This record gives sequence, C-alpha cells and structure tokens, in this order.
Amino acid sequence: MKPLRPIPQWEDHEKPTLPGGASMPWHPPGRRAAYAAVALLVAITGGLGNALITANLPWITGQMGLQATEASWLVAAYMMVNVSANLLVFKFRQEYGLLLFAEIGLGVYAVLAVLHLFVGSLATTVLVRAGSGFAGAACSTLSVLYMLQAMPRKYVGQMLMIGMSLSMLATPLAWLLSPSLLNYGEWQNLYLFEAGLALCSFAAVVVLKLPPGIQIKVFERTDFLTFALLAPALAMLVIVLNQGLLRWWFDTPWLGWLLAGALVLLTTGLCIEQQRRNPLLQVRWLMGSTMLRFIIGAFLIRFLTSEQNYGMVNMMRTLGMGPDQMAPLYAVILCGVVAGIAISALTFGPKALLPQLAASIILLGSAAFLDQHRTSLDRPMDFALSQFLAATGSGMFMGPLMLMGMQRALARGLDHIVSFVVILSLTQNFAGLAGSALLGSYQLHREHVYSSELISHTSAADPLVAQRLQQQQQAYARLITDPVQLKAQGTAALAAAAKREANVRAFNDVFALSGWIAIGFLSWLLLVVTLRDPRVRKFLRPEQAAPSSNRGSR
Repeated sequence: MKPLRPIPQWEDHEKPTLPGGASMPWHPPGRRAAYAAVALLVAITGGLGNALITANLPWITGQMGLQATEASWLVAAYMMVNVSANLLVFKFRQEYGLLLFAEIGLGVYAVLAVLHLFVGSLATTVLVRAGSGFAGAACSTLSVLYMLQAMPRKYVGQMLMIGMSLSMLATPLAWLLSPSLLNYGEWQNLYLFEAGLALCSFAAVVVLKLPPGIQIKVFERTDFLTFALLAPALAMLVIVLNQGLLRWWFDTPWLGWLLAGALVLLTTGLCIEQQRRNPLLQVRWLMGSTMLRFIIGAFLIRFLTSEQNYGMVNMMRTLGMGPDQMAPLYAVILCGVVAGIAISALTFGPKALLPQLAASIILLGSAAFLDQHRTSLDRPMDFALSQFLAATGSGMFMGPLMLMGMQRALARGLDHIVSFVVILSLTQNFAGLAGSALLGSYQLHREHVYSSELISHTSAADPLVAQRLQQQQQAYARLITDPVQLKAQGTAALAAAAKREANVRAFNDVFALSGWIAIGFLSWLLLVVTLRDPRVRKFLRPEQAAPSSNRGSR
C-alpha cells in the first residue's frame, strides 16, 4: 500500500511495526518516564468513568429517581458504542495518523465528560455515556501506544503486556475513590472527577506527542456499509445481555425481536465481508479451527473474572455492603492486579505465554472454590485472599492473550490485524456482559429453589421458628403497639432473613459453578496443547508418520 506521506529515514530499530503505530526513536530516560506516566493516566481515564458508574449504580439510581431497568441503560449505552468502535478505530489511525486520532479521541472524551455536569435527564445522560464509549476505546489504544515508548524496542513485548493490562486498574480504583467523591456532594461529583481526568489526559497527549508513524490509504466505501450493519447488531446484543436479567429473558418479547434483528444484521454483514477483496474482517480466517479455539478461550477466561465482578460484589451488596465497606477489599484487589501485571511482564517470553494463561486460569478457579462456602456473616475482608488470587489472575491473562493472537494475525499478513483487534475486543466485552447475565440468571434460579426449600421447612409450630418469630417481634415491640401489626412485622422480618440466606447459598453455587468452568477450561487447554505435540501426534497416528519416514529413506 502506498504511503500517504513521505516516510522519514528511520533506522531499522526505529521503524513502526505496523502502519498506524508509532515509530520508536531514542528517548532520554526522563521522556520515557513521561510516556509511561501518560500511558497510565490515559488508561485509567478510559476505564474509570464507566467503572465509577458501575460501582455506584445503586446509589446513582436512587439519586436520579430511576428504576433499576432505567439505570442499567447508563452501562449499556457505554458498551453499545465501545464494542463496535474498534471496527473503525484501527483503520482511522492508519489513514489519518496518530496525532489526529489522539486529539479527537481524548478531545471528544473531555467534552463529553464536561457535558455530564450539565445534563440531568436520563435520555441526555445515556447519550453522553454512549459518546464516552467511543472515547474509551480510543483511550485503550492510546495507552498501549504510549507505553511502547517507555522502554527500548527490545522490551516491546513486556511493554505491550503492561499497556494492555493497565485498564484493569480502573475498577479497583473506582471503588477506592467512590467514598471520598460521594461524601462531598451528589452524583455529579463522579462526573466532575471524570471530566478532570479527561482534560488532564487531553493536555498530556497534546504536550507529549507520539512519534510519527506511517499513514496509508485503507478505508473503502464498503467498510462503512459493514460498519452500518455490524454496529447496530452488536448494540442489540449488548441490550439483550444488559436487560435480559432485569426484565427476564422470557417475559419481554422485544428482547427476542432485538436478538433476531441482531442475527440478521450480523449474518448479512459477515456475508458481505466474505465476498470482499479487501475485507474489514477476515471471516474465513476467523471461522478457522485455530481462531475459533482462540475466540472460545479468550471468551472463557474473561468469563471467569465474573466471579469477582459479579459474584462477590453482588453478594456483598445483598448483605448491605457499599463502597465505604468495600474500599479496603478493593485496595487488596488493586495490589493483586498490579502483581498480576508485574508477573506477566517479568516472566515474558515466547514459551511463557501458555504457562501464564494456565496460571491465570488456576488462580481464578482457586478463588472461586475458596468462596463457595460463604455465609451471611462474612464481610468484605473475609474475601481478601480469594479476591487477591482472582485479581492476580485477571492481571496476568490479557498480555499473553494479546500476544498469542497478534502472532497468529501477523503470520497471515498485516490485513489480518484489524480482524484480530476487533475480535479480541468483542470477546472481552461480551464475555463480561454474558458473565454477569448468565451467572445472575443462575443465581436467581438457585435463590428461588433455596427460598422454596426454606419456606417449606418453616412452620410456626416448630419451636425454633416460634422462638425466632418472638425475637423478631421483640425487636419491633417499642415501635409497634398493635399486636396484629407486630406479628406481621415479625413474620416479614423472618421471611427477609430467609431470603437473605437463600441468596447467600445461591451465590455459593455461582462460585462453585465458576470453579468447575475453570477446571473444564484448563483441562481443555491442556488437551489442546498435548495434542499439538508432534510426539503425541506420532503416537496417535503412526500410519501418517510411516509414509514420511519411508520417503525420507528413499
């Protein structure tokens, strides 16, 4: 492809790896440290806004006077745009350059973050969150590009691992910062902090620019047709996963129509891509056995992190814990994520990628099994060990996953990079959504089962039940004088306690299910690796080895 601008006379070690990437000239140590600081700032900026909304969603719901189904659109709007942004983001920076990409991405984010301070209705807030989804995708890319400048080229693998994982720091930081932000005002303080970070990041990328790269002509008209088909399809899938649990899957007909529409648009878009000479997505490659295994693996390992992001968090919320009580635990989780990123970078090597992924799965599965016997007396710091292990596993897997996929894409050609970037983003986003939706549905089902069992064994004739009812009534005796109302209040309190215990037992089942999924996933991974060993293949299919040896002897 012909460059759009003259290419500077770079030395071999300075040349960009890919069009759309930055060159890698020599930098003094101070400038390299500045690049690393900007990478950290941009990565946290890109993920912290959505993390703050997610961590404080029940509180924001009350402050804005919303229903749970309405408030969930704040998260859905961000994801609807974020999941499809990478369809065009990679090609945009290849054709129009890194400087314009950085300034537009962070400039839009800064403007939208400031707009958050002036909008009050649900509709306008949802629109602003949708725009932030695009900016968040731009921040994820910029953080990687800036981190690659922080060390000489020989450390590019380690820097790529760190850059890809930095966004995982956003969630624990959101939980740590939320109590302080909410103590001094209403929900607008969250947006004020987000706007400040966005403006700081915008200033940082303008002052400390990335080195120039290679710009080439990559956009075709059909790219926009594909985007017009796939983006709405992906947005519809996000809505189904986001709203399905709250509205229940089989009670809301329009969710079914959305799902059907998404399948039609997705199929049409992929069929068009398959017939193109220069497709945006390499459909045949993505549907091959090697990439299908990669897609399933990437989806499952992200799915396993839902044990922490959904299971632990919602169990604590069920027991009445909020950001104030959860902050110390998230300090431990933050340390775990940092430890995971450090381990993946320090042990980097071509032969270390699969062991790192296996270690990540083992840590996530171990955390799930450690949590499968929780009680209603447990408090956040009782989860410290298990969640530290889960956080370490979460911090470890993203870098190796990125490098393994990148190797496969580069082996097929530069035109396969866009497909890989898009599919990696989709697996991570949809696995997170599916994890919350499916584990939430399973937890709700098990809670109904346990509630039925507890109620069926609860009889006023039972001495223990009668004693508990009497204790509940005594607790309200000073407030309620009417005997009938007092008895009803005592019965309601006992029913609430039974529901709480049923929820705890259901969450234990969720933890156990996550653990068994991890065992199954690890077994599958080890089986695939074993079957790829030439010695194992020779043992299993000796008839294929015999002809080759005969040809060699002749």
